[in-house]
Amino acid sequence: MIGCVEMGLVAAYSVGTCLPSLERLPCLQPRKCKKHPMKCAAVQVQPPPSITVASDETLLKRRTLIALLASDAVLSYSSFQAAPAAAAAAQTPCQFQVAPSGLAFCDQLVGAGPQALKGQLIKAHYVGRLENGKVFDSSYNRGKPLTFRVGVGEVIKGWDEGIIGGDGVPPMLAGGKRTLKIPPELGYGSRGAGCRGGSCIIPPDSVLLFDVEFVSKA
Repeated sequence: MIGCVEMGLVAAYSVGTCLPSLERLPCLQPRKCKKHPMKCAAVQVQPPPSITVASDETLLKRRTLIALLASDAVLSYSSFQAAPAAAAAAQTPCQFQVAPSGLAFCDQLVGAGPQALKGQLIKAHYVGRLENGKVFDSSYNRGKPLTFRVGVGEVIKGWDEGIIGGDGVPPMLAGGKRTLKIPPELGYGSRGAGCRGGSCIIPPDSVLLFDVEFVSKA
């Protein structure tokens, strides 16, 4: 979903360019794809049948960190449950610090590797859930981390800021694990994600929680 770059589910709905099929976290402003526009990454939230890339540029942007890899199938609603181990990890208590942007973060494990640089292709595992604890996506279930370019809008803003750092947020280091609490304006906003038939996987104006593991650069 990264400008037609292959991915898994964040980004978060890829925090990606085309409508999320939940392999990439959500991006609200899509990048134009020269080939196969509907296969672009957007964290794995599947858009309603009536929505097309051409009809909604904002929703198609690569901020869907949960965008599916161009080669992956769109996740079904029943597949958004994390594996037992991942679900347990998501329940680990965390003392959040809040940045001026409204992004809250807590390091579960500080990495020992290098930090990610803007535009760098990296790999990250994640578990995404709503404030009520409901898990809507997990890269662990797919058995492979999400691959995307960080800091360039391929995932939702909350992911870019939470990984690269800035505005009071320290950068993540490779090998590190961090929980992010993302307000709507840094996530999917008033549109929500994965909406169809009056129901949304990520409801409008949702605060999202992501347990992110910065695996390594790709």
